[in-house]
Amino acid sequence: MADVPQLFRLNLEVGDLAQAQSFYETLLNTQGRGQAGQRFYINAGPIAFQVVASPSPHPAAKALYFTTTDLDAAHARAASLNALSNEKVHGLDAGAISVKPWGERSFYAADPWGNPLCFVEAGTVYAG
Repeated sequence: MADVPQLFRLNLEVGDLAQAQSFYETLLNTQGRGQAGQRFYINAGPIAFQVVASPSPHPAAKALYFTTTDLDAAHARAASLNALSNEKVHGLDAGAISVKPWGERSFYAADPWGNPLCFVEAGTVYAG
């Protein structure tokens, strides 16, 4: 069997590390771990979510997908952070919880640096 590389860390750039740590700890409902080199880590399942300060942050790919067992609570946290997306996805308000044509129940958000995020209800994840 071939050695298939496994994704183990995702790097995200932000402009203000303290603001980002507060934002992501609130949004993801967990504590981050500060590290040397202007960064912090958050456990996100088997992937380490690494947030790094940069004077010119580059937005991540569209989008970073998170699964959650309580989509309504994640949506409420995103709304409290004014992070819900104003875009449309398949003609639907992306910031609203909806069932997408492929069956996922989800919503879209963004951090203050324009990094696009999507939260999907566990049990509805479409694996392709």
